[in-house]
Amino acid sequence: MSDPTEDQLAALGTAFDTFARRYKLADAQRSDGPLNELDKAALLYIAEHAGCGPTDVARFLAVPTTTLSSATDRLVKRGFLKRERIETDRRAVALTLSAAGEAYAKAQIEAHRQMYMLMLARLSPDERKQFIAMISKIVYNDT
Repeated sequence: MSDPTEDQLAALGTAFDTFARRYKLADAQRSDGPLNELDKAALLYIAEHAGCGPTDVARFLAVPTTTLSSATDRLVKRGFLKRERIETDRRAVALTLSAAGEAYAKAQIEAHRQMYMLMLARLSPDERKQFIAMISKIVYNDT
């Protein structure tokens, strides 16, 4: 049996991230953990979209901007996130990760990659395609 391809790992990651946002995000706001699921999701989005605005993150995560504002406040206080004013529009804010935020995001991404590797390694290449397609169908089916 061959190892999953990077494309398969990425596809599974995308599907599971979407699944988690759609079905577990409400529980994240009650989390007593050191960094709740909403904060993690925001941090990972900003890691991939450096310089994005809070509205971009809120839209992607399907949460109100006030909820995202609280998350960014927590991430700034924890030293994971920086807010920077945009010179061309002083009212706008660009979000970027600090060194600590980058390290945290990198560790999270690698932990997810390893988990996806373990999951997909147990399946044949055809089963991987079917599994990813089934998960994607469940997650992206809006009917």
